Amino acid sequence: MTTIVVGTSPRRTWIAVVAAASMFGITYGLSSPLIALELQRRGHGEFVIGLNAAMHALGVLTVAWMLPRAASRWGMRAILIFALLLVGVVLVLFPMAAWVWLWFPLRYVLGIGSEGVLVTTESWTSHLSSEASRATNMAIYTAAVSVGLAIGPLLLGHVGSGDAVPFLIGAALAAIASVFIALDRSPAPRFAHRPLTGGMTGLLRHAPVALAATALNAALETSGLTFLPMYAMRLGWSEQGATALVATLLVGAIVLQLPIGWLGDRFDRRRLVLWLSALSALGALAWPFAIGVAWLGHALLFVWGGVFVGIYTLVVTIVGSRYSEGQLVQVYAGMSVAFGVGALLGPLLAGAAMSVLSDGLPLFAALACTVFGLFAWRSRAPA
Repeated sequence: MTTIVVGTSPRRTWIAVVAAASMFGITYGLSSPLIALELQRRGHGEFVIGLNAAMHALGVLTVAWMLPRAASRWGMRAILIFALLLVGVVLVLFPMAAWVWLWFPLRYVLGIGSEGVLVTTESWTSHLSSEASRATNMAIYTAAVSVGLAIGPLLLGHVGSGDAVPFLIGAALAAIASVFIALDRSPAPRFAHRPLTGGMTGLLRHAPVALAATALNAALETSGLTFLPMYAMRLGWSEQGATALVATLLVGAIVLQLPIGWLGDRFDRRRLVLWLSALSALGALAWPFAIGVAWLGHALLFVWGGVFVGIYTLVVTIVGSRYSEGQLVQVYAGMSVAFGVGALLGPLLAGAAMSVLSDGLPLFAALACTVFGLFAWRSRAPA
């Protein structure tokens, strides 16, 4: 059984932060498809839905560079509670907005609040971790958020859309998460503002591997969730079976983070990143052969999901051990920007590959993992 060590900070605070992040994951996983469904129900097409989703990314980009200074001035607890309550209020306002154009500024503010929650909880979790347990703790954090993201759509499928109820459920979950943080009275960190010089250019110089790993994670996560069912159906799977295949991948991405975190606390993390990159590339190349056999396809994607997401888990851990606390918030915020870039480019490139090659999706995934692995191997930056 894994022992959770949180350094000199109370274990209760660590549990509260991870629980808040997981509950927010449910809210995020619920609200994203919910807003798209509601816009579609109101008669709007893919362009309007995509434009509305882009407002979320714009909110992320707006606030990302403000968070390091805010963490220094107001402290983690105040920012996290404010961000969670902001998300809750915005979700309540969505069904109250009579005109769809109001959903665009609301989605923008939702992006600001979501970014505040994710960067703050990630930074605070790292702060509460001793070096000996950092990889395990960050793996648990990643798995907890992933569980929330997976529960959100399931919850939406259960309660349905078409009224204010799912919006209110999402708002209530965000409010409950803020209560977890407010009830914990352990001293909250107030990180000194000592930013890395050069803005995004400076981050590219100081933490290129971290930014690349985040972009890779976003690119393959979004393209995989979008195109993997289509690819499996090309190979003869039914729609239900192809969806189950995606679920298997997500379960592997959650379950295998703990053993990967355990390895990250005992072996060289950078070398593990290189090994996981190579295994991810080889595993993607095996998709066309394994997915043809049901049990083998499920087994491969279960392992592949865990191994691939493990790259991000270990890189986040390396960042947490390399940078001072004020710089840590800045790097995590920059990684959020990289996530947005990867989420934008991934489906475009994967879709283009699938339109040219029958096995375009696994070839794209293998090439992306290979390029990242070579980049990480050649890079001399600390992360």
